[in-house]
Amino acid sequence: MESINVWGYLKEYAETKEELLKAVTEVFESGTLILGQKVRDFEQAYSDYIGVKYGVGCDNGTNAITLALKALGIGEGDEVITVSNTAIPTVSAIVTASATPVFVDIDPETYLMDVTKVEATITPKTKAILPVHLYGQCVDMDPLLDIAKRHHLYVVEDCAQAHGAEYGGRKAGSMGDISTTSFYPTKILGGYGDGGMVNTNDEKVAERLRRLRFYGTEKTYYATEHGNNSRLDELQAALLLTKLPKIEQYIHRRREIAAMYQEALAGTGLMLPKEASYGRHAYYLYVVRHPRRDEIIKKLREYDIHVNISYPWPIHTMKAYQYLGWKIGDLPETEAAAKEIFSLPMYPSLTNEEIKRITSILKASLC
Repeated sequence: MESINVWGYLKEYAETKEELLKAVTEVFESGTLILGQKVRDFEQAYSDYIGVKYGVGCDNGTNAITLALKALGIGEGDEVITVSNTAIPTVSAIVTASATPVFVDIDPETYLMDVTKVEATITPKTKAILPVHLYGQCVDMDPLLDIAKRHHLYVVEDCAQAHGAEYGGRKAGSMGDISTTSFYPTKILGGYGDGGMVNTNDEKVAERLRRLRFYGTEKTYYATEHGNNSRLDELQAALLLTKLPKIEQYIHRRREIAAMYQEALAGTGLMLPKEASYGRHAYYLYVVRHPRRDEIIKKLREYDIHVNISYPWPIHTMKAYQYLGWKIGDLPETEAAAKEIFSLPMYPSLTNEEIKRITSILKASLC
């Protein structure tokens, strides 16, 4: 039997090869490889999709967060409230912007930021709250936005794992002051290399973002402020433009796969994902939980079924961020989840037969 990986793109590529190569050829024949019409078209198309006025494409989702914070004037001496149960880039980007991450614990059912714990962490140094819409589901945004408004804080949405996720009918990325996303290949809307975007309704912020991603320039060879090279290239923009019209199709299939998992794995002792009542889960990942996780993963691997752990080490426990002063025991829900969660294969080209094989072997492994 063929190996089943936690993610793969080859089936999708085979089905869309002609369309993708046509998009690449158009770029090569245009005479423009950097910041041309494809980037502008994709910025507008993705902004329209999530319901925001402005989009500024950049080189990856990590730098998107750094650019967003800098565009809001957040830097040295400022604190940004976020979570430790996230990918390293969330925190790496805050630190790169010279700000200090401050962690809050997670809700044990959704693994998202526990909004009820946010207000207690606010200090005079706090400048922003950075909710991570993790695994394809939105943080409970309305109460978070209320907290931010009362304390005059920015809300920066990290939407790297939540393309098309919804909260009360609003798309992820449309609710805060600014939002960021990644188009890394594994994402719901993934390219064939790195890419990212920052979205906002503030024209002045968008103008500054465009400067910051291009050496701080507005005109060639003249910088009005310090920036760097964080541009989205024409090739990735062109490829993403071919995929964006299919995003609802991708999400529909992901939700179908999730429903199949839910039905097959009910009553097995696995803690299955919970879709919050306030929105639509886009199922970037299908995260389950079990106290015998490592044993189960080993058994699945014996049958050539490969899963992932997102994430095995909370960021506050990592050596790189020890200087922040957090210690084991400070975020009990985050730490408990990290020992038990794992992600089943989840991508639109998974077949029903593959899903049946995964669930059958997984159920046997639980006995």
